[in-house]
Amino acid sequence: QVYLVESGGGSMQTGGSAMLSCLLAGDATSISCMGWYRQAPGKEREGIAVSYTGGGSEYYSKSVKGRSAITEDIAKNILHLQINNLNPEDTAMYYCAAGCSGTTGSMVVSGAVPDFTYWGQGIQVTVSS
Repeated sequence: QVYLVESGGGSMQTGGSAMLSCLLAGDATSISCMGWYRQAPGKEREGIAVSYTGGGSEYYSKSVKGRSAITEDIAKNILHLQINNLNPEDTAMYYCAAGCSGTTGSMVVSGAVPDFTYWGQGIQVTVSS
């Protein structure tokens, strides 16, 4: 059993930066793929970023490419997602997820969401206009 806990959300400033964190707890030995997706009200889910654990490949959606970065604290089982130059369009519920199942993490580049096995409860990010 695996569960994910997000933190670092809240009200953000336009033009500022967000640092979201995801704690992976439980039996994480089988997890090799972790990522983030988001969903704004009335919108479809949008894949944001995927990282393969252990310093593997990283993929970012076009909406955040160039202003986002995934970092991994291996010892603490924490995955970070930093998004710079925030704008109101970044307002959404952000979900950490793990386990890409039979899908590939590279599909997040188009904004698609891999078929994750686990996901967190989500955390709200609101960027003021």
